[in-house]
Amino acid sequence: MITTFKKKIKILQEKFFLSLSQININNIADSFILLTMSFNLHISEDEVRQIIKRVKADKASDVSNILNKALQTDLAKLTLILMSLFNAYVIHRYYSKQFKKAQMIVLCKLKKSNYTDSKTYQLIALLDIMNKALKLIMIKRLSDITETHHMLFDAQMRVRRKQFMILTLDLLVDQIHTVWDCKIKYVIFMLSLNIVEAFNWVLHIRLLHTLKMKKISDYIVEWACSFLKNRETLLRFNK
Repeated sequence: MITTFKKKIKILQEKFFLSLSQININNIADSFILLTMSFNLHISEDEVRQIIKRVKADKASDVSNILNKALQTDLAKLTLILMSLFNAYVIHRYYSKQFKKAQMIVLCKLKKSNYTDSKTYQLIALLDIMNKALKLIMIKRLSDITETHHMLFDAQMRVRRKQFMILTLDLLVDQIHTVWDCKIKYVIFMLSLNIVEAFNWVLHIRLLHTLKMKKISDYIVEWACSFLKNRETLLRFNK
């Protein structure tokens, strides 16, 4: 039975923070890309307004103690301020230190015999609303680029616009029937990868290198570098 906070932190640390000493990055060479894709830098008032409206008003506050509802209540006055702030971050390729602070509530799942397994804990992340807004806007920018320039596999379904579960099932059924209709009898194997869950283990230096090799704008790459660096997580445990 795990009883101390230090032991709990050690379990979660081993689960979510992979040691860089285990990873070989010798095949990542310095690269220089002369031409990059065009990128619309400007963040509009409407983008900020729509994103802020989307978040849940009554969700618990993060370490900044700014309630989502507070921003939504006075959104007409704050939209222009947030737009100017977000545009400055992108132009200067910078991500605020305040936005990098997250609060993680750690709850022990009930009726578990062994709490040495990280799966016996339920994690609830509380993030800054302005952090969420800027991040969602930049995600949309990257999504537009990847879709426009066909950077994703056709079989990738999750985290893509206009790709729904019914389409995933249709694709899977069509592929199975194609194999069944062949004169030669084949055995069907399927490999399903959850790329969302894998993100916590992505090596940052390799991710940034991949963005460069895909000719993503330097503004996005350097902003992403600032986004990934020096992040902090405050863990709060139930008794």
